[in-house]
Amino acid sequence: MSHTPQSRDEASSDDVPTVNAEGVDEVAVEANRRLYSGWQWLLFGTLAIAYSLFHLVSLNIYPLETWSFRILHIAGALILGYGLYAGTQFADDDGRRSAAWMRWLSYALLIPALYALVRVVMMQQEMSAGAMRIAPEIEAWHFGYPLILATVAGILLSWSYRQVRERLSPADLVLMVCAMAVAGYLLVMFNSPLRASTGTSFAPMGISYAAIAGSLLILELTRRVAGLALVIISAIFLAYVFAGPYLPGFLGYPGLSVGRFFSQVYTDAGILGPTTAVSSTYIILFIIFAAFLQASKVGDYFVNFAFAAAGRARGGPAKVSIFASGLMGMINGTSAGNVVSTGSLTIPLMKKVGYPARSAGAIEAAASTGGQIMPPIMGAGAFIMAEVTGIPYTEIAVAAIIPAILYFLSIYCMVDFEAARKGMRGMRSDEIPRFRRLVKQVYLFAPIIILIAALFMGYSVIRAGTLATASAAVVSWLSPNKMGLRAILTALQLAGSMSIQIIAVCACAGLIVGVIALTGVGARFSSLLLGLAGVSQLLALFFAMCISILLGMGMPTTAAYAVAASVVAPGLIEIGIQPLVAHFFVFYFAVVSAITPPVALASYAAAGISGDRAMSTSVASFKIGLAAFIVPFMFFYSPAMLMEGSWMQILRVGATATLGIVLLSATVQAWFFGPVKAWQRIVMLIGALCMIYGGLMTDVAGLAIGIVLFLLQRGRNDGGTRSVASG
Repeated sequence: MSHTPQSRDEASSDDVPTVNAEGVDEVAVEANRRLYSGWQWLLFGTLAIAYSLFHLVSLNIYPLETWSFRILHIAGALILGYGLYAGTQFADDDGRRSAAWMRWLSYALLIPALYALVRVVMMQQEMSAGAMRIAPEIEAWHFGYPLILATVAGILLSWSYRQVRERLSPADLVLMVCAMAVAGYLLVMFNSPLRASTGTSFAPMGISYAAIAGSLLILELTRRVAGLALVIISAIFLAYVFAGPYLPGFLGYPGLSVGRFFSQVYTDAGILGPTTAVSSTYIILFIIFAAFLQASKVGDYFVNFAFAAAGRARGGPAKVSIFASGLMGMINGTSAGNVVSTGSLTIPLMKKVGYPARSAGAIEAAASTGGQIMPPIMGAGAFIMAEVTGIPYTEIAVAAIIPAILYFLSIYCMVDFEAARKGMRGMRSDEIPRFRRLVKQVYLFAPIIILIAALFMGYSVIRAGTLATASAAVVSWLSPNKMGLRAILTALQLAGSMSIQIIAVCACAGLIVGVIALTGVGARFSSLLLGLAGVSQLLALFFAMCISILLGMGMPTTAAYAVAASVVAPGLIEIGIQPLVAHFFVFYFAVVSAITPPVALASYAAAGISGDRAMSTSVASFKIGLAAFIVPFMFFYSPAMLMEGSWMQILRVGATATLGIVLLSATVQAWFFGPVKAWQRIVMLIGALCMIYGGLMTDVAGLAIGIVLFLLQRGRNDGGTRSVASG
C-alpha cells in the first residue's frame, strides 16, 4: 500500500495522485500459511489451479453426480488446506525445531494411512467385480481402524510438529493421504446400492469410520483457517448427539448410536447438505470471479474511486471507508477480510484527519461488515438462503436493497455527525486521486454490471457468474493490468487458495446442520419460540435475535447464518412470519455478530490495525452499526422493507425509515444541524422509533417530531449567527 504525500505542484498534474490505493487486492498471508518455493511452490500452485478448473468444468461443461461432486469438492479443500496451512507455529519463528522422533513417527503414520487408501482401491475392484458389500472385518481392521489411527495421531502430532515455513510437515502429509482415503471410500460406496442404507442398521460400518475421520479432518482444518469458535460450537453439538438422551426438558431426545449417526452425517442430511451444495457451486464460482477481479486490480480502482468521490467531504477518509468497504464487499466474502484489505489504508488516514483510533477502527469494522449485506453478491450467506428457502437469488438480492441502503446511510450519518461535532476537515484536493482520471477507467465496473444484468435477464447464477468472470479477463485488456495466460493461471491459483477457508467453514457448518436435522433439536427450538410467541411476538423475535448473535459470535458469516437458519428460522416461520422475512431476520443478526461484543471478529481485526483495545473498538463499532440491530425488526413490522407489497407502500416505508435512521444517528451522536440537548435526544429517539416502526400514524408522528426539531435547530443556529453578526 502506498499513500506517500507528493508536493502540491506534482499533485496538480494528472500523473499519480497523492493518495493512491495499491495492493488492496493482495491477499493477506496468515501467520500459519506456508510459503513454498521451488518444486513445492509449483506443485501446490498446480493443485490450486486444477482445483479451480475442476469446478469451472464441472459446473459448466461436464457435470458430475451430485454427491460425488461434493465429496471431491471437500476432499480437494482438505488436501490443499493441509498442504498450505500448518497446525502450529513455524520452526523459523523462534528457531526451535521438532525432535527427530516426531518426524519418524509422522512417517510411520503414513503406513496405516496409505494402507487404508490401498484397501479403498481393492474395495473398488471387488465392487466392480460384482460384490454387493465388503466383509465387515475387512472394513474395520483393514480400513476403518488404520484410517482413524492415522487421522487422530496425525492431528495430535500436527499440533506440536514444528517445521520451517517453506516445507510441508510430514504430519500434514499423513492427513492429506487420510483425506484421499475418506473421499475414495465414500465415492466407492455412495456410487453403489449401499448408498440407500445410510442411517439404518444395514449401513456398512466403513461409512461410519470414513465419516468419523472425515469429520475430524474438517474440524481440524476449520481450526487452522477460522479459529476455535466454530470448532467448539461443533464439538458441543456433537456432544449433544450422545448426551441428549440424558438431558432434561425440551433438550432431551431418544438418542442415536455412533454407527447410525455417522453413517448419515456425511450425506446430504449433513456435511454434503445445503452448506456444501452452496460452497461447491455459487461460492467457489464467485471466489474465482473475485480472484479474476483482484488479478485485474479492480479492488485498487474501487478504493481510489471511493477516495475521489468522498474524500473531500468532512471526515473524508471515514466516508471513503464506507464506500470502499461497500464496493469491496461485493468481491470479498468476509467482514474481517474486508477490514484487512481496505482498513490498512483508510484507518491511518482517518486518524490523520482527527478521528481517535477507536472511532477509526469502529467505522471500518461497521462498514466492512455491511459488505456482507450489499447486493448483488452479499457474501456467501445469501446463496445459502436461496438454497435453503428455494427463493430465487435475484429476489433475495432485490429484497436486500432497502436494508443495505439504510445500513450504509446510518453509518454515513454517524460519521458525518461526528465529523461535524468535532470540526473535522476533509482531504485536500491535492491529497486524493483525480476524479476525471478515474472516470476514464469506469469500464472496470463492467464485470459487476454484467453479473447483475445476466441475473435479471434470467440466466442461472452459475452461468451469470461464469460470464462475469470471463468479462473480467476481457475488460482487463482495456486497463494497464492486462490478463494474459500467466495472470489467468495466477487468478485460478489464487481462487483455489482463497476458497479453502470458506469451504472448510461450510463443511463444518454442515456438520452442525446434520446434528440439528438428525436429533430434531431445531424442532424443539421452534416449539420454544412458538411458546414465547403466545406471550409476545416481540419477545419471540428478541429471543431469536439473541440466539442468532450467540451462534454467530466468533464465526464467519456463512457458518453463522447456516447454523442460525437451521435452529432459529424454522421457529420464526412456525409463528407465522414469512420465510423471506424470517431468513433475512436471522441473516442480519448472523452478519452483525461480527461487530457485537464480546466476540467481534471484524472489530478485533480493525483494532489490530488502529492500535486500540479490541473490546473498546467492538463496543464503538456496535454503536455505529446500531441501525443493523433495529432494521431486522422493521422487516417484521413492515415487510414492504423487503419489497413485499405495493410500490406506494414500499416508497412510503423506505422514505420514512430513511428519515428515522437519520434521526437515530443524530440521537447517538448528539448532533442534528448543530449540538443536541439531552431532552432533544430523548424526543429524537422517540421520533426515530416511530418512523422506523412503519405504521401510518407512527410515521406521521415521527415526521412531525423531526420537523419540529429541525425548526428548533435552524432557529437556534440562525439566532447564533445574528448575535455573532451584531457583535
